[in-house]
Amino acid sequence: MGNTEMNAGQEQRVRELDREYVLHSWSVQSQIKPLPVAGGEGRYFWDYEGKRYLDFSSQLVNLNIGHQHPKLVEAIVEQARTLCTMAPTVAVDKRSELARLLAEVTPGNLKASFFTNGGAEANENAIKLARWYTGRQKIIARYRSYHGATAGAIALTGDPRRWFAEPSIPGVVRMFDPYTYRCSAGSRGETVAEHVAACPVCSGGPHLEEILQYEGPHTVAAVVLETVTGTNGIIVPPDGYLASIREVCDRYGVLLILDEVMAGFGRTGRWFACEHWDVTPDIMTVAKGINSGYVPLGAMVVSEPINEWLQDKYLAGGLTYSGHVLACAAGVASINIFREEGIVENAAAMGDVLAAELAKLAERHPSIGEVRGLGLFWGLELVRDRATREPLVPFNAGGEAAAPMARMGKAAMERGLFMMTHFNILVICPPLTITREELAEGLAVIDEVLAIADEYVVGA
Repeated sequence: MGNTEMNAGQEQRVRELDREYVLHSWSVQSQIKPLPVAGGEGRYFWDYEGKRYLDFSSQLVNLNIGHQHPKLVEAIVEQARTLCTMAPTVAVDKRSELARLLAEVTPGNLKASFFTNGGAEANENAIKLARWYTGRQKIIARYRSYHGATAGAIALTGDPRRWFAEPSIPGVVRMFDPYTYRCSAGSRGETVAEHVAACPVCSGGPHLEEILQYEGPHTVAAVVLETVTGTNGIIVPPDGYLASIREVCDRYGVLLILDEVMAGFGRTGRWFACEHWDVTPDIMTVAKGINSGYVPLGAMVVSEPINEWLQDKYLAGGLTYSGHVLACAAGVASINIFREEGIVENAAAMGDVLAAELAKLAERHPSIGEVRGLGLFWGLELVRDRATREPLVPFNAGGEAAAPMARMGKAAMERGLFMMTHFNILVICPPLTITREELAEGLAVIDEVLAIADEYVVGA
């Protein structure tokens, strides 16, 4: 049997087994046809026919270091030869070293880490610790947010994915987002800066303080925010927003939890997004880019005061795989690779290139309402009418209503580009190791498929 026939047989078996036995997340099972993937390297992966796809979403915005980085693969292999797993009740070199490295690369006085299997569990433990530490119960979270799909994390989540889990855990209070393009408080001023100066929502602190007045600050344990909102719009907070939130939290004894699961580890051109505004949280949650998802891993990193408080307290939480040795070995290797190869610096440099090129796309395509992002963390908000800002597809669109975005995604795949969309947002988040030439390749495809979105523009 030739390689072509063998590959075709393997692909067919993968398809059949997947269809029969695998349940895929956030999907109607009968309406999807997942692509069988045979391998990957660098910024590309390929199917069983040998067709290559440029990964412009870093899978789920987690593959920061790219596919099959040889040093990271070797670190996992070497650790597997030495010790595959060990209970969290003992000390292991790679776990301890990763915790030290996290204290080194995270900002301010963040000190000690509790390891989890991913971001959702990190957020679960963060809100549990905040309630325990403060003796208060309520958690304030935003509407355009996603914090994970476990019980507590989905309760924090603001987008419609939480609807299916309701009623969920009590005590979550919502606040609006600093979404200047579609501000819930209405437009003020001719520029974004003028709007933010006049808007209590987009300036942050005044909106939060009003909520605290209604809820009673003595009942609120923490505010939890994605530093830069991820799939729900790639919403970058205006300058001054995070500092204003930090000040109000400090004044009322409320903890600030920053979810850097998606925005962390170089994604925005800094090690962590909060560094753009010199704000340090009391608790930071991380995952995804911590080791590029090579082995599942997340962490809750706490400040020195919380760590000190915990020293004579019983830590009422645990996971069988907390600090899994293979995952931590990958995390140690990843941070070292970031430093040795200038990954964060490359993200910043390529981010400047991407920002300039996306601005040029906006000049050519009337369907682009706004371009926003930092580093290699960008979103194109697509509209039918720039004047009215009518979205290309409705909020939470599905089925036929989402057809314009679905058409774009399919056209991109046909051209060898793997990209992510959510509602009317085209998410552009390539691996942080991407080159200028690869950016140009991906943007050329996006330029082509945006012609589909342009068809729906009023007067087109």
